[in-house]
Amino acid sequence: MKTICGNTYEHYLDMVKNFHGHLAPGMLIGGFMVDAAVNNLPEGEFFDAVCETRACLPDAIQLLTPCTIGNGWLKILNMGLFALTMFEKFDGEGIRVYVDPPKLEPWPEIKSWFFKLKPKKEQNFELLLKQISDAGADFCSLAKVQMKPEYVDHKRRKGFDICRQCGEAYPWEDGSLCLSCQGQNPYVTAAKTPELSISPAPDLTAVNVEESEGMHALHDMTRIIPGEEKGPLYKKGQQLKGADVCRLQKMGRTRVYTAEKNNPGAEWVHEDEAALAFAKAMAGDGAAFTDNPREGKAEIIADRDGLLTVDVLALEAFNSVLGVACAGRHSCTVVKKGDKLAGTRALPLYLHRQYFNQAMDGLVHRPVYQVHPMRQAKVGVLVTGTEVFQGLVQDKFTPIIQKKVEHYGSQVICSDIVADDREAISACAKKFVEAGVDLLVTTAGLSVDPDDVTRLGLTDAGAENLLYGAPILPGNMTLLANMGETQVIGVPACALFHERTSFDLLLPRLLANLEITRKDLAKMGHGAFCLDCKTCIYPRCGFGK
Repeated sequence: MKTICGNTYEHYLDMVKNFHGHLAPGMLIGGFMVDAAVNNLPEGEFFDAVCETRACLPDAIQLLTPCTIGNGWLKILNMGLFALTMFEKFDGEGIRVYVDPPKLEPWPEIKSWFFKLKPKKEQNFELLLKQISDAGADFCSLAKVQMKPEYVDHKRRKGFDICRQCGEAYPWEDGSLCLSCQGQNPYVTAAKTPELSISPAPDLTAVNVEESEGMHALHDMTRIIPGEEKGPLYKKGQQLKGADVCRLQKMGRTRVYTAEKNNPGAEWVHEDEAALAFAKAMAGDGAAFTDNPREGKAEIIADRDGLLTVDVLALEAFNSVLGVACAGRHSCTVVKKGDKLAGTRALPLYLHRQYFNQAMDGLVHRPVYQVHPMRQAKVGVLVTGTEVFQGLVQDKFTPIIQKKVEHYGSQVICSDIVADDREAISACAKKFVEAGVDLLVTTAGLSVDPDDVTRLGLTDAGAENLLYGAPILPGNMTLLANMGETQVIGVPACALFHERTSFDLLLPRLLANLEITRKDLAKMGHGAFCLDCKTCIYPRCGFGK
């Protein structure tokens, strides 16, 4: 008699009815799948589960094991696959069980139900249940898997904060706003809609300019001469003199705020104090800030040469606070020491401390702007192409790559040309790594032609974590991988024609040792379309922004 995790099949049917509400075929199949996974795991260990569909299968896991969504031991990754994995809680080794379509052939009613080959009213439900009972897990396959660290590492939540937009408690590690207010809520109409208003302001007393002699300016006062000048003619704290009356009137000021007439109190933060605090909190590793705000604005500057990265979510959350603003450069911009990165300020002359604290709270746990140093790489250039190897076509790829890497201070220490031969490519790649190359650049051989075997050759050489294809034009056929500590980038043949390609966008990130994931590449599709201008002005254009 077949059992499911120690339960008779009949008893399991009753359990399903009570838990799920009806005899769902997916949950019956799920019972056998859970049983198969458990029976192939060591006894006495603690296990977690991952389910790759949200339909029926999670209920079987929760019914038959201690793993539930509520206790966090069950995670649902809705990839649309009828599969589950049970894995050891601390080392991540596990068993994946999945419905294997070819194995459904002996079970036509199950196959018809699984692939929805006929309407539900035409299904023979009794026959379906019988075939599920007879088959058990016979139409499933099992595979040993090793889970990624993020699914094994059980870190406790670090603490909670109050979302400044909706006012509800949430884990502060999610960012400066709760995930719902970051746009991940499921509602067409938000449950709570924050009031839209301007930032409150204290009652300040203005004096006529004719009466301001001897007093001190409460803030920077800007003079603008169109096309010539814009800047503070009077700085905060500067004493006003009789001769200044005419100047102020020409600037359009008939009344001014002075320090002598205004002291709003501790609940208000002056624009200079706020801007300085914001800039200090936003400037991370490799970034600095101006310690003397100008016209209420403080700037963040690069403290070294390198690649700027921006925590976009933190920036968006900051700018969601009433009465504050920060504008900066695009993430992954190459900068020089002293370059301006961003400017931030409070919008009113005095910001209420409530909003000041809200803005600062979101900056406590992570800086917004960082500048990563770019290493001087030892580069190997591996040119592939039988036509180049045989001398039928001149190699024009090596000088292109050499010019681009030398622009960032890196050096080509070896280069070679090989035919479109899998073994030759593999051997040359290994040779370069042994020679001390820490950035291997391959050229061409990445398209769909039968002679394009660069990917296969690199895989044979030990390339891992391979990412092929990027939403960047020119450069869709780009390849990224690593061979141990050596970074690998495959540059498609389009780089022979186009002045700027995916290589120009990805090279600085590689030199800055930034991890590039499939998600990072997916995001690059927004803005990674080169217009092939007659006069290229990259990077002062929209390509890659």
